[in-house]
Amino acid sequence: MDVCKMMSVMAHHRSLTSSLSFFGVPAWRFVPGIALCGAISLAAIFAESAQVRLAGHAWLGDLVIAIVFGVMLRSFTRLPEATGAGIKFSAKTLLEVAVVLLGASLSLSILKGAGGLLILGIAIIVGLSLIGSYAISRAIGLEPKLAILVACGNSICGNSAIAAAAPAIGAKAQDVASAIAFTAVLGVAAVIIMPAIPGFFSMDAVHYGLFAGMTVYAVPQVLAATAPMGAVAVQTGTVVKLIRVLMLGPVVTTLSIIHGRGTSGRLDLQRMVPWFIIGFVLMIMARSFGLIPDIALSPISGLANVLTIMSMAALGLSVDIRSLRHAGGKVIVAATASLLLLCALSVGLIAIAG
Repeated sequence: MDVCKMMSVMAHHRSLTSSLSFFGVPAWRFVPGIALCGAISLAAIFAESAQVRLAGHAWLGDLVIAIVFGVMLRSFTRLPEATGAGIKFSAKTLLEVAVVLLGASLSLSILKGAGGLLILGIAIIVGLSLIGSYAISRAIGLEPKLAILVACGNSICGNSAIAAAAPAIGAKAQDVASAIAFTAVLGVAAVIIMPAIPGFFSMDAVHYGLFAGMTVYAVPQVLAATAPMGAVAVQTGTVVKLIRVLMLGPVVTTLSIIHGRGTSGRLDLQRMVPWFIIGFVLMIMARSFGLIPDIALSPISGLANVLTIMSMAALGLSVDIRSLRHAGGKVIVAATASLLLLCALSVGLIAIAG
């Protein structure tokens, strides 16, 4: 009788496990990919610690190392198909949760400190970058819709902007793939190169955070690029980057109207204002009004850091440097020139902002 009861309980447990799912995928399917991201994250943390022990400081932080390890593993080995779901989950969902948790380390004072003029300056730079990037892309010979995708990805938020703009302008799948290829590779390259910039140009944490927030494509990449300069750079870069992301709504709406999709009612509001940005703002407000106990801030920050490292590993595992050959030479040249233009505009904004 006892054996029968035990077998019944075990069968019920298996039934519950198999019934758990995320986004329609059974929960167990995520385990191999998440475990791989966790292993890479541990290796990155140990690598950073080893640098500190041997040299007294870390040349590359654990976030950047996690990306590099992931890219190398993806580009030079064949990943098991079983890891795909977990890698995507880590790169997207874990990252979004980390960004929300990051809001607990900020308060409304930093947004107030940004000032209306700086926000206006960011909006102007995004607008100038969109126009300049589109002009560069067309001059190099890209088709109009591909040029728009390159301009949006470069000026606003990389893959997210490309994915949101594509249906608004009726872009072809081939154009979307080409545009995403450059953001993936150039975005990772920027994260690796960025930490060396403050030393060459004598930038303090605030100025570097502003520069990184204005030029790096995605929110997680901003976190990785600014982490070596400390909390002030991370906070500044994140706020600036999120202001850029919020420009996506007006841009996509404008593109929809221009291309005759303004009255279709099919604008994806979730893409224009993702849930994690709303969560991030709510966490800032909760921190500002004292709704988050001080004793909880350190654990929340630690969890956000761990999830961010895992998402960086997943980001690296999602990038195959061999994909550059599919993007085409013109796209690479246009994207690189557009990024340099955005860097120049950002330096000008820093000079004006003081």
